[in-house]
Order: sequence, then C-alpha cells, then structure tokens
Amino acid sequence: MVKSTHSTKLKEGDKAPDFSFTDAKGATSSLKDLRGKKVILYFYPKDDTPGCTAESCNLRDHYNSLKKNGYEVIGVSKDDEKSHTKFSKKFKLPFPLIPDREKKVIKDYDVWGKKTFMGRTFDGVIRTTFVIDEKGKIEKIFHKVDTENHAEQICPDPKGRKDK
Repeated sequence: MVKSTHSTKLKEGDKAPDFSFTDAKGATSSLKDLRGKKVILYFYPKDDTPGCTAESCNLRDHYNSLKKNGYEVIGVSKDDEKSHTKFSKKFKLPFPLIPDREKKVIKDYDVWGKKTFMGRTFDGVIRTTFVIDEKGKIEKIFHKVDTENHAEQICPDPKGRKDK
C-alpha cells in the first residue's frame, strides 16, 4: 500500500486551473473548451500498473453512463505520449490521457508529493480526482480513490449503471 502526504492547495469551490491538451485524434483542446460539461480529471501515478489500470478500466466500463450524466473524463500522469497510446490501446480507453512529463498540470493541481511504498519514500503523483462543474469550478476532490469502484464514488447512481 502506498501512503502519501497530501495537502492540496486547491479546495472545493475554487476555479480549476486551465490547461491545454491534445487528444488521440491530434485535436488540441483545453479545460476551458469543456465549459458547460462536468469533467472528471483524474491523476494517476503510472500507466499499466495494477491500481492505475483498475481505476482507468473502471472509468472505461462506466464511460457511457458517465457521459449520459454529463461527464467528460480526462486522465493525467507523467508518462509520455507513447506510453499513454500503448496503455490506451491495450485497455481500449475511450477518453484522453494527458502526458505531463514536465509536471505542469500535476503541480498546478498540487498532486505531486512524498509517497512511501514498501519502506521507500519518494516523490510521485498522488492519486487524486477532481470533479469540475460546468462553470469550471472544483465541485469535488477525491483524495481516497477506490480504484475498482471509482465511477461509483464519483456518480453514485449513474443512469444505466455499468456499460454493457
């Protein structure tokens, strides 16, 4: 189990920091472009690791239901584009994964910090999800993510439940 010290400077009700990203089709977009929609912005440590795969696949499995409830999903880690493409294809993820090698978005959202795993302390991405409302404000922050049931944490009663 990974333990982390988390002291996000962002709070529920704050304006979400804007950022730009390129989706899998090569189109550039920004968080600001998604105004009018709710956004699930999830930060995860590393592509194709057990917890990150469980979380991403849970969001994938509920993606259509989340969309019906007005949510867009975006994942962020410090992996590069090649890693994201491989991870996304392997698990058929229908939402964009943002490579943040310079940790700009990660640091803007204050999810980089000390972690302890198997007696070793190191800096890394602290698994955190931000739900951003239609006006660009942070509606909810999940510091304790249930990787296997994260969609249900975010939207406890999604229309249609798990996608078929």
